[in-house]
Amino acid sequence: MLKIAGAAAGATVAGTVLAAAPAAAAGGAFAHPGMLHTRADLHRMATQVKAGAQPYTAGFARLTANRHAQSTWTANPQATVYRGSGTPENYATLYNDIHAAYQNALRWHVTGDTAHADTARDILNAWSARLTRLDGSADRFLASGLYGYQFANAAELVRGHDGFELARFQKMMLDVFHPLSEDFLAHHNGSYITNYWANWDLTNIASVLAIGILCDDRAKVDRAVEYFKHGTGMGSVKNAIPVVYADGLAEWVEAGRDQGHALLGVGLMGTICEMAWNQGIDLYGYDDSRFLKGAQYVAKWSLGGDVPYTSYTRKKGAPGIWSGSETASAAAAVDPAMARPIWAMIANHYTERRGLDAPHLTKIAARFAPEGGGGDYGPNSGGYDQLGFGTLAFTRPRATAAEATTSPTPTTSTSGASPSGSTSATPSASASPLGGKGDDLAATGSSDLPAWTAATGVAALAGGFLLLRRRDRARRDAGE
Repeated sequence: MLKIAGAAAGATVAGTVLAAAPAAAAGGAFAHPGMLHTRADLHRMATQVKAGAQPYTAGFARLTANRHAQSTWTANPQATVYRGSGTPENYATLYNDIHAAYQNALRWHVTGDTAHADTARDILNAWSARLTRLDGSADRFLASGLYGYQFANAAELVRGHDGFELARFQKMMLDVFHPLSEDFLAHHNGSYITNYWANWDLTNIASVLAIGILCDDRAKVDRAVEYFKHGTGMGSVKNAIPVVYADGLAEWVEAGRDQGHALLGVGLMGTICEMAWNQGIDLYGYDDSRFLKGAQYVAKWSLGGDVPYTSYTRKKGAPGIWSGSETASAAAAVDPAMARPIWAMIANHYTERRGLDAPHLTKIAARFAPEGGGGDYGPNSGGYDQLGFGTLAFTRPRATAAEATTSPTPTTSTSGASPSGSTSATPSASASPLGGKGDDLAATGSSDLPAWTAATGVAALAGGFLLLRRRDRARRDAGE
């Protein structure tokens, strides 16, 4: 219901406000590039592809085969982007252009071909010159989160490239994306704190963190880190992974919902951990590596293994409008063939950077390698929820014992303009897209409606829609 009706964009609504306690972020200058990829990562990709080393060349083949990674891509910027039923949805234009910018920028760093850098730059410049608003139903908060962190990562890769309007792009991120992401984390669209599943929080944590890094804004980075650790919504680490079992696995809360959304959440939490790591902040290891235990759980379950599940009940609705509840009592059924490009990054961190044993992560990462990216996992928005290409980007050598016990330290650079390789590499083979469902993983899908109706009654549900629409209209009329 809240997904469909929503509240006015930018509106301030009653809800839970989080304490802005300082996070244990690394001080000093930010590392650039320093989100999903560092300069060392980019250099490793370029040198390994040039040398024809596997699995890098197979991962690079996935990139070059993707239609978004071509230097002929032309941007189609919009002034307002809408996401959510009941609105003139055009958000596919945005996510396709973001993935084209990211893929071209990554291809430039591997090959040194400036045509790809120019294409990425032109896409980003076109959007920052035009986009002024995200709108729609509550799904606009998914847009601010998913496309906020992805846009920032694409921009980080061409930071300093000739002609890139960095200041204008930063302003767009601060004016258009960040206010919605922050509003969701603070107020959750006026709903009960558990109304929105974990992936809603995680998209917006990722967005706030990425925007903070892009804009050299320590307060935003601290905010994202603090929410990850102690936030009251379902996306903070102890709420997304509420139960740790004696066997070393930890329950992922959305495993009681469905496999697709659980995979989305694991991918988003990994993205947050990787971006933080590259700025000297270890969220991967936070709370005795809680994320490792949750990711191992989802990996084992997704491959068809038996996992425990402790019954979980969440309250739904919004104060003064409607309320209901939903209980998940067992892990949902899975399709072992469901592919998402999330595993290489997580597996390589724990097994190669940290030298830890993670057999389920190792198995599932191998099962779905080489990973592709946006456009390889179905035509709908769910196939674009991750930037992907983890086999190329995150395969790394095993750290020494000394390195594996060292805290992350960012390597500061003031420019992200220079590619890490200058010689074109020829991929060893093209790779066909992996299988996967193309449903919209981030959204609270229509399948939720029967549960709401059963919990509250049709009359209460209809009344809630009307109240939210009236409240939304009143706020818009008031200019909020």
